[in-house]
Amino acid sequence: MARTPPHAAPRLSAGFVLVRRGDGGWRYLMLRAYRNWDFPKGLVEPGESPLEAARREVAEETGLDELVLRWGEDYVETGPYGRGKVARYYLAEAPRGAVVLPVSPELGRPEHDEYRWVDLAEALRLAPPRLVPVLAWAADRIGDPQRAAST
Repeated sequence: MARTPPHAAPRLSAGFVLVRRGDGGWRYLMLRAYRNWDFPKGLVEPGESPLEAARREVAEETGLDELVLRWGEDYVETGPYGRGKVARYYLAEAPRGAVVLPVSPELGRPEHDEYRWVDLAEALRLAPPRLVPVLAWAADRIGDPQRAAST
């Protein structure tokens, strides 16, 4: 397995934890590719800021382009994973719009197999361990009352 040399800069992905008010409280958008659940994200391209990349990736992967940054432009990053990649997540509300999983021109199929708007407990159940701190950060920022019950 190829490893990133210790002196190499990590590859940066950027995306959003998207939330929407639903029956009973906040819902988090989770995307599944194969057996892996995550948030919409992708590599930052040359000349693109991480926030621009995050917005682009959300639109490309979900069709959602109306994002409200109610909690500002703060972000949280994961530790390195998958050949030295680091994922940076911003937090936004996606108040309306249907999620679509468009065909990726590079893959010839949708990048994700499924999506779900889930409450915090379900998001924590689906998320890999590297995303648990990201979900905790997002839940704290939005004041999700489920946060106390999930810790």
